[in-house]
Amino acid sequence: MIVIDDKYISDDVIEKNFVCNLNACKGACCVAGDCGAPLEEAELKILKKIYPKVKPFLRPQGIEEIERTGLHTWDDEHGHVTPIVNGAICAYATIDDNGIVGCGIEKAWKAGVIDYRKPISCHLYPIRITRYESFEAVNYDKWSVCKPACKLGNQLQVPVYKFLKEAITRKYGEEFYEVLDKIANKKHLEETED
Repeated sequence: MIVIDDKYISDDVIEKNFVCNLNACKGACCVAGDCGAPLEEAELKILKKIYPKVKPFLRPQGIEEIERTGLHTWDDEHGHVTPIVNGAICAYATIDDNGIVGCGIEKAWKAGVIDYRKPISCHLYPIRITRYESFEAVNYDKWSVCKPACKLGNQLQVPVYKFLKEAITRKYGEEFYEVLDKIANKKHLEETED
């Protein structure tokens, strides 16, 4: 366990390897599961503001679901989440010509239409954050749909936290990431010396 300020970080975040392999998994994390992506309170206002600009990037089924259920729904375990279509695919998801599922919000961001990339829970995946009264638990979420990402991460020797550098920095800041990197490097050095 690594502790930085009020963040309790699982050792798996620095010890496990991970690199998304969309050609193999086809974006299954946006399709599988029993609810949409968890949303932070501040993201609810952002979705309301950006939805008109994101809407042209979405599939008709997603638009229909959003307009039927709202920009977000409620899940008893995760709180506010993105709506899902037919109990599966995220309403904000897109599917390209190769059958790879992506994010309509991120497509709008890449097109320069909005300045919000996508929900932080999506950007951080496979890290999941659980908030408690006095701290946050930062854990690596092992999911069978991500086996290709684990395999590729092992081949390339890229730890979860390094793969997610941009997302972790977006969530917690550069200084936090630098401290995490120093701790990870120190642990790695200690392990190689043993």
